[in-house]
Amino acid sequence: MNIQKLMKQAQAMQANMAQAQAKLAEKQFVAEAAGGKIKATATGAGMITAISIDPAVIDPDDAEFLQSLILKAVQGALSGAQKMAESEMRKVTGGLGFPM
Repeated sequence: MNIQKLMKQAQAMQANMAQAQAKLAEKQFVAEAAGGKIKATATGAGMITAISIDPAVIDPDDAEFLQSLILKAVQGALSGAQKMAESEMRKVTGGLGFPM
């Protein structure tokens, strides 16, 4: 086994992972709740960047319902962004399962 070759491959994979992570930070995943009346947008890096709420779902007497819809949209956006990131990183690592 050629250690030098193995080290070069590891360095190349590390550089590719860093590049993929930078690209993921620019990609966005949008999740919806309440039939699209509430939307949450997350980056591939797991940051929520936007929340959109249709005024039609705002009921001042039922804040808990609105909160649950927002939470559902945010959780969906983060989950989708994480799956997107895992898929992209598997492409870079060849499915070796390295943490991001």
